[in-house]
Amino acid sequence: MEDPLVQLRSTVLQCRQCGLCEGRQHVVFGEGARQAALMCIGEGPGYYEDVQGRPFVGASGQLLDKILSVCGFSREKDTYIANIVKCRPPGNRAPTPEERSTCLPFLMRQIEFVQPSIIVLLGATALQGLVDPSARITRVRGTWLTWHGYWVMPTFHPSALLRTPALKREAWEDFKKVIDKYREVVDPHHYSPHH
Repeated sequence: MEDPLVQLRSTVLQCRQCGLCEGRQHVVFGEGARQAALMCIGEGPGYYEDVQGRPFVGASGQLLDKILSVCGFSREKDTYIANIVKCRPPGNRAPTPEERSTCLPFLMRQIEFVQPSIIVLLGATALQGLVDPSARITRVRGTWLTWHGYWVMPTFHPSALLRTPALKREAWEDFKKVIDKYREVVDPHHYSPHH
């Protein structure tokens, strides 16, 4: 029997439910470990993601990979990466509430099929799209939330860290909490080179 995540991917690749499909080169479904204990959710594809059909491959993605590596995680081994919307919004603008709600059922099914123990929400769009439309990332980042039975850690999007390097210290504090929670609920022996 085919993996339901693979079936979902083939459905999403054909999606034409909102206007974002008009300008896309590729649908960016998501990628990573099939049974990932850690899931990272961002806003939506940018230019490089749209070209390659993969999430977080531009400058933000390189920074995310570095952060994950410092925490002892990798995309291939223990992390799954997805976005609130699967197609690039024109000019990298934030997706509209309508675009988010159209794409959200796909993300909900990804979460259901991957069954992560911990979800890291990267930036305001992910936080507002998944948990609370009125939440402010600056207020709730670094605070554990429970949502649908999952441990959820909101933090800054890597692009915000590139724009404002001073935020990196706060983001690192958030990711240290992720490492601690991972040791608590997934693997007490998880190794991080820096924490």
